[in-house]
Amino acid sequence: MFNFFKKKEPKNLKDILSQFKDLEKKIEGISGELENLKKEGKFSIQKTGIVRYNPFSDVGGNQSFSIVLLDGNNNGIVITSLYTKEGSRVYGKPVKNGKSEYSLSGEEKKAIEKAIGSR
Repeated sequence: MFNFFKKKEPKNLKDILSQFKDLEKKIEGISGELENLKKEGKFSIQKTGIVRYNPFSDVGGNQSFSIVLLDGNNNGIVITSLYTKEGSRVYGKPVKNGKSEYSLSGEEKKAIEKAIGSR
């Protein structure tokens, strides 16, 4: 609960104006803090997308996957794990503005689309 007013009840117009000025300063401070949080939040993970699939016909189930983790500017990473009978391989590719300078598989592209559309 916020205690915006110093006193329980203002006694005159001067007290009321003083309390409103204090309130105005507090609101300005809160607004500034909110703007800072918005700016900082742009760089945290905000969007995710995952696609599970089976890239090889001789391996059962959708054991492979591509997952995308993006910030508010669509920058982040796509991580792909390919499951085979011999083992798993993991690949990571950077994503900038929703694109990667590395070639992307169809599943990786789909995971990026899901992430961008998740918000």
